[in-house]
Amino acid sequence: MAQATQEFGDWPLKRLMTEVCGSGHKSADDLTRTQATEAFERILAGEPDPTTLGAFWLANRWKRNTAEELGAYVDVMCERVEYAEPDADPVDCGANYDGKGRTAILGVAAGAVAAATGTPVVVHSGDRVPTQKQDAYKHVLDELSVHTELTPSASADMVDETGFGFYYQPAFNPAIDDLFERRDMMGVRSFVNTIETLANPAGASVHLGSFYHLAFAKKVVDTFVASEFHDLDRVLMFQGMEGYDDVRPGYTKVAEWDAVGGDATGGEDDAGSGSASFGDFEIETAKYGMDLEEADLAVDDVAVDSAEITEEVLAGERDGAFADAVAVNAALRIYAGEDADSIEEGLELAREAIDDGSAAAVLDDLREF
Repeated sequence: MAQATQEFGDWPLKRLMTEVCGSGHKSADDLTRTQATEAFERILAGEPDPTTLGAFWLANRWKRNTAEELGAYVDVMCERVEYAEPDADPVDCGANYDGKGRTAILGVAAGAVAAATGTPVVVHSGDRVPTQKQDAYKHVLDELSVHTELTPSASADMVDETGFGFYYQPAFNPAIDDLFERRDMMGVRSFVNTIETLANPAGASVHLGSFYHLAFAKKVVDTFVASEFHDLDRVLMFQGMEGYDDVRPGYTKVAEWDAVGGDATGGEDDAGSGSASFGDFEIETAKYGMDLEEADLAVDDVAVDSAEITEEVLAGERDGAFADAVAVNAALRIYAGEDADSIEEGLELAREAIDDGSAAAVLDDLREF
């Protein structure tokens, strides 16, 4: 332990537990950036005892992480991510890696539609996330016979050649992938589930994500601001089904943040969710043609059925609930990328791309890649 302390600093996880964050969710203190940085460096180096590691993750879950802590964790992770930036500047869809178990994954179809309109889109996931182990982007793409186990540089080429790119987590973020067994043994989510979605392997300037409660969207924005690695221009988040980046039908919140347009002083304290450049609004999806309930998007086999829905919607062979939901989700991606001035305009572009066959052509290109 003395050698590890000398190598990493003064804050092994056990000391952080006893002196800072391990006294319970009401009395625990937050970690400083220095402490959080050292803690995650130790974790990724495999230094902590497994029992101490589990206790540390659980203590963080109980006390709830600050944006400053998450920003430090993100930066430590990003130092180990293999980035491959395409020539295009895509919208990074930071889906919940936990996957889905009840409703169709619409992001592949929505991303292809957005790509067909000129808004490049990047998605990323692994095989299975610990504890949840449900279907994610990779599994839908596999069912569609699209290559997924790509190197980051190949993923960047995929974006430039097709407008849609998939980045495979074990390839671009091996340090997080190496934590799989320890996370699985935990049995519950930890802060790693949050930060892995913020890796942004394509170096995109726009992040699109989802939340259950608006407070989480604010924390994500503040995490990006606190990060010394990321320098995003824009974040768009909405209430998603099953925590995924498929918009929830009905009345739902949308949060929007731009790096430019806050307080005129440009002070760091005014840069995050408390600034004038952060706003939220409510939409009713029925006004955009998505007049349905979440149960209308339920499927029996998430990966297989989502792939079938994707192919049929893009080919113009399916209408109804799934087609309407794909169009609205594509519109949100187009709007996030600022290729439309409104969601309504994005919806028009999305429907045109489906009707004229250009969305189906994106899927053809993906299969040929």
